[in-house]
Amino acid sequence: MLTVSPDLDARFRGAALAEGLVDVRYDVLESPIGDLLAAQTDRGLTRISFHADAFEDTLARTYGVRVLRAPLDDVRRELDEYFEGRRESFDLPLDLRVAPFHAQVLAELARVPYGRTTTYGTLAATVGRPRAARAVGTVMHNNPIPIVLPCHRVVGANGSLTGYGGGLHVKKALLELEGATLFR
Repeated sequence: MLTVSPDLDARFRGAALAEGLVDVRYDVLESPIGDLLAAQTDRGLTRISFHADAFEDTLARTYGVRVLRAPLDDVRRELDEYFEGRRESFDLPLDLRVAPFHAQVLAELARVPYGRTTTYGTLAATVGRPRAARAVGTVMHNNPIPIVLPCHRVVGANGSLTGYGGGLHVKKALLELEGATLFR
């Protein structure tokens, strides 16, 4: 079996990125809530996932087959700052490829302040669809960039913690990190 030196590997990856031969790149980022998989296109951050299952295949189907594992230094830095309590909002460019209603809901979600929570119903009303709380729940479930687009800040109408892609324990940990008041 032929092995490649780490230096040659880094040069290959750098050249592929510099020549525009990559549709999407990703990395595995360590965090206090477990490993996160993050992906970025030339347009911006496009995915954060708590689960490695079929991650590369999903990226290839959505963004193109040229998928490369390469460092995402800005993403890593901003997430590290967030988990260290030194960042309350993110400055990363985003590449959202979602339906218009999803984009509208995610734009409002991005406005929910650090350390605060909102409800599915409140988000639905904010986007002019007061009876669409369940549809907003579907958008949260399919949020491609959790943490940065803070779906962990959305709770049930009575303040209870409801589903979260990383698990309710992760949702609770993120809200506690932010100092949010939990009602249940």
